[in-house]
Amino acid sequence: MSAKPFIKRLLALATLSASLAVNAADWPSQAVKIVVPYPPGGAADTVARIYADALTQSLGQTVLVDNKPGAGTAIAAEFVAASKPDGYTLSLVPTGQLTVLPHIVDNLKFDPQTAFAPVSLLAYTGLVVAANDKVPAQTLPELVALAKSKPGELSYSSSGSGTIVHLAGEYLRLTTGTDLLHVPFKGSAPAVSAVLGGNVDLAVDTLTILAPQIQAGKLKGLAIASRERSPLLPEVPTVAELGYPGFEVTSWFGLSAPAATPAAVIERLNDEIAKAAASKAVQEKLATQGLTAWPSTPQVFAEQIASDSAKYAEVVKQSHITFD
Repeated sequence: MSAKPFIKRLLALATLSASLAVNAADWPSQAVKIVVPYPPGGAADTVARIYADALTQSLGQTVLVDNKPGAGTAIAAEFVAASKPDGYTLSLVPTGQLTVLPHIVDNLKFDPQTAFAPVSLLAYTGLVVAANDKVPAQTLPELVALAKSKPGELSYSSSGSGTIVHLAGEYLRLTTGTDLLHVPFKGSAPAVSAVLGGNVDLAVDTLTILAPQIQAGKLKGLAIASRERSPLLPEVPTVAELGYPGFEVTSWFGLSAPAATPAAVIERLNDEIAKAAASKAVQEKLATQGLTAWPSTPQVFAEQIASDSAKYAEVVKQSHITFD
């Protein structure tokens, strides 16, 4: 699928809404809700709450976070897609929701190309591969050797099928030629708890979730899936450093609204997000969680969705990712 038609379709619905009855000058006149497709405690929830606090101050109305986990983020997406396009129900968009899930689920109740109006990217973070103490491997090369000696016996958790951490795990499996068992959960908190408890061998998740566990010595950091090492875990090498050049998976988060939300509301939201992202307070809160502020225009957000969708479609095809 060409990226240009995809981007045009995403943006057309955002501009189509300019003539709708909602008077953007009166928006917001009540509380605004950001729907997060994971339980509390994960990176997506963290990003949503940091920006919700900032927007509450700048908009003069309470911005709430509403967690709706399940179905690989589809439940939350379907809820927002079916909501009234008045600017009061927004979607916290994790990477996999619009770039991976549509390639592995045939009966989604929303069209990723037409159901949402992009508002802005919000933040990004690196992904980490970690192991519990029961796994004898101390490095990624040792893990690869162990996995090849025990095909299908080592397992890794993810925050759900179709998520970016699921894709990262499968991409790692495909790249290293190993046979790892995927164990999906409804969010990062239960996924990591299973690894800490010894029920699952490996965790693939964001720096937000795994850095504190690695710093506390509860998990072993084996590799970073980002292009560069993280200041939070400077001793943990990248996957590329360890003999797999070009390996990179980034977890980003954005904000979207239901299609046909008034263009003036989208513009106001975009402006307020840009101001929040530029503030030292927001940047510091994000940084402590291993996140980096990443505001954008709706156009750039649409382009990011389109390019990642094309990239991950190929990974899904090669690694035979399915919705568990």
